[in-house]
Amino acid sequence: MKPGILKGRIWVITDPDTDKLINNIDTDMIYHNAHLAVTEIEKMGQYAFGNLTGWKDFPKKAGEGDIVVCGTNFGSGSSRQHAVDCFRALGVQLIIAGSFGAIYKRNAINSGMPILTYPDVDDAKIKSGDEVEVDLEKGKLKNITTGEYLPNADPFSIVQMDIYRAGDLFEYAKALG
Repeated sequence: MKPGILKGRIWVITDPDTDKLINNIDTDMIYHNAHLAVTEIEKMGQYAFGNLTGWKDFPKKAGEGDIVVCGTNFGSGSSRQHAVDCFRALGVQLIIAGSFGAIYKRNAINSGMPILTYPDVDDAKIKSGDEVEVDLEKGKLKNITTGEYLPNADPFSIVQMDIYRAGDLFEYAKALG
């Protein structure tokens, strides 16, 4: 069974000029449409954030178990599943954002990729490289590096947790019989 509490290193996706969280990162910035012919998930990671200024080298820096933190409206735009799967290919274990595009949110949940909505993400006292602990069921975050607890994120719904623990929507449906 997949864990309900995750620990990992943070990547805070900020604008290189202003050092503020980037809002409205669309699916084309996450995974450019030039690479949509790639169908093997394990090959998609190399293109993550390939169209996002200041973050094109993210795939070379990201590691297994990392956690990505973004601004609001993350994943807006098209319904490309590649924009979810590229993070899975890199081993990113969680994406935290102020809000998510509706289609991106559904795609992530259905594929078992943990995403957590954190409305106060702009006020979070975290920086890239910090280690955090996240309780998905309670929506609680702790910055292990500083010892600070962060204001509550939205906890996983029961169905989101069930799909995540099953592995994806298809496995969840099989378990239901």
